[in-house]
Amino acid sequence: MLDLPDDDILYAALLARDPAWEGRALVGVTTTGIFCRLTCPARKPLARNCRWFASADAARAAGFRPCRRCHPLGATADGDPLVRDLLARLDERPDHRWSESDLLALGHDPSTVRRAFQRHFGQSFLDMARAARLRGAVASLTKGSPMIEAQLDAGFDSASGFRGAFARLFGHPPHRMRQGSDLRADWIDTPLGGMIAIADDQALHLLEFIDRKALPDGLRRLSAHVGGRVGLGRTPVHDLTETRLAAYFAGNAPLLQVPVRLHGTPFQHQVWQALQTIPAGQTRSYAQLAHAIGRPAATRAVARANATNRIALVVPCHRVIGADGTLTGYAGGLWRKERLIAIERGYA
Repeated sequence: MLDLPDDDILYAALLARDPAWEGRALVGVTTTGIFCRLTCPARKPLARNCRWFASADAARAAGFRPCRRCHPLGATADGDPLVRDLLARLDERPDHRWSESDLLALGHDPSTVRRAFQRHFGQSFLDMARAARLRGAVASLTKGSPMIEAQLDAGFDSASGFRGAFARLFGHPPHRMRQGSDLRADWIDTPLGGMIAIADDQALHLLEFIDRKALPDGLRRLSAHVGGRVGLGRTPVHDLTETRLAAYFAGNAPLLQVPVRLHGTPFQHQVWQALQTIPAGQTRSYAQLAHAIGRPAATRAVARANATNRIALVVPCHRVIGADGTLTGYAGGLWRKERLIAIERGYA
């Protein structure tokens, strides 16, 4: 990450609770011995009582303790008690058909919940709950369960509702996913949420977080590339990907060595291959990536190619940041980008 700017810039960001500095800077308050996010809702200290740090490790090494209000050791969403509470409840009841009435019964205003989840994850809590229910349906269909059984497992009241949700995710109705195919789609759980992995017996073709808004479009494009040969199921490449991802998140595998098949233009291939050369724990700007492939004037084209990457983490587009160090442009959500970069600092 880039060096911290002048104290005056950081103090102004602290007073404004500027979210652009999430994951880039922390403030230690000498009068309390506590360090916080710049977005912390606590009363702001005087400028002379502030010390600035690029990481939580640096703040703790200087003798500061983490704030109990903004939780600076976790991702941005971890600092929001409402979000933490509802995510815990969703983990406990992933098959429950959550509604606004449930939120009201828990004492939450649905509009407040909606804004909080949109801010942190780019989608509502109810959207996340529907994705969790659909996950159960994918698992049932992958195991060969009858359609009605998969529908009930997913918690949908009608077959049309289930087919509609499935079609929005995959781009076509569920019955087509059970026909003969060469590529297989399955679900992989990670600490940052579920992912859809599509692979054949030789390589990984797609790996995306389930809640990414562009996932259905990505699935449709892949289907077009391979002539519609995508169905539900699992291959040895799925098992390998799941094992390597677990090691990566556990801090044991900085390089996700999974064979991949890239579907795109020659220029996109060039950008995606360059992404794979960025070591874990390091970042590059779009301009630096353009220079690395010998196309210094193609910064915008590089950014577009980065955004169209369909193999998350293995092709690490999250390691590309803004020229000023801001965590911009990650389709999987800035909160994930923040968490991934924090994980990879350990590898550095």
